[in-house]
Amino acid sequence: MLFGKKKRAIVRLLIVEDEPLIAFDAEHLLVDAGYEIVATVDRVADAVATIDSGESIDLVLVDISLADGSGLDVAHAARRTGIRVLFVTGEFPSEARSLADGSLAKPYQQRDLLLAIEAIEAVIGGKAPKRVPAGFTLFRDAA
Repeated sequence: MLFGKKKRAIVRLLIVEDEPLIAFDAEHLLVDAGYEIVATVDRVADAVATIDSGESIDLVLVDISLADGSGLDVAHAARRTGIRVLFVTGEFPSEARSLADGSLAKPYQQRDLLLAIEAIEAVIGGKAPKRVPAGFTLFRDAA
């Protein structure tokens, strides 16, 4: 099929965000864009339990500062199981670079969240991202 939809490498997402409006907006934006939301949680323990459950997850979107702890703990759990990580945060500690594929600074435009995910997906496919949104930093080559 010449003009068919390309198969995505990232489909199933876990959202870890303790600000309800941001979580709600992100979830609806991503569902409308064709992503599947495995869960939207606001606590480190719930995120780690979802990751450890064996549920198929392609990417975790996680804030660093959560009400019950650090998103770094979520990123460690995701990495341990081979799940990619995108930090979506207002404050990013440089030592977290090794845990994530990238970071998108808050506040962000909705389009920028989609472009950040697409940039990570491009790297997974061995390509350079077509567009990198403002406030997004790609940390590592996805090997």
